[in-house]
Amino acid sequence: VQLVESGGGLVQPGGSLRLSCEASGFTFSSSAMGWFRQAPGKEREFVAAIGWGGGSTTYGDSVKGRFTISRDNARNTVYLQMNSLKPEDTAAYYCAARNSITRQITWTKYDYWGQGTQVTVSS
Repeated sequence: VQLVESGGGLVQPGGSLRLSCEASGFTFSSSAMGWFRQAPGKEREFVAAIGWGGGSTTYGDSVKGRFTISRDNARNTVYLQMNSLKPEDTAAYYCAARNSITRQITWTKYDYWGQGTQVTVSS
């Protein structure tokens, strides 16, 4: 199983980034996917999750209205569009997959993890 994130980087406050996570080694179309983040010295935080078909999504309170999770089952890829970025969004962002079709907000419910991609929001 592999989850490979990309798209992180340095962006100014108010800017946008799109993260991608390409999956392989499991049945992506039957798996709920999630994004989590972790800043230095802080606990892992739920960002967003999406069900197997892409029609159901859930967001953390701190990103609602600014971030959008989506997936392309034909490409085995999940995305996180991040708009109106704030300095407090600075963190390592991780993609995660579940052996289940239903999304979850708790990181312990996920079975596979990517290596993470760094997002830094700073002027």
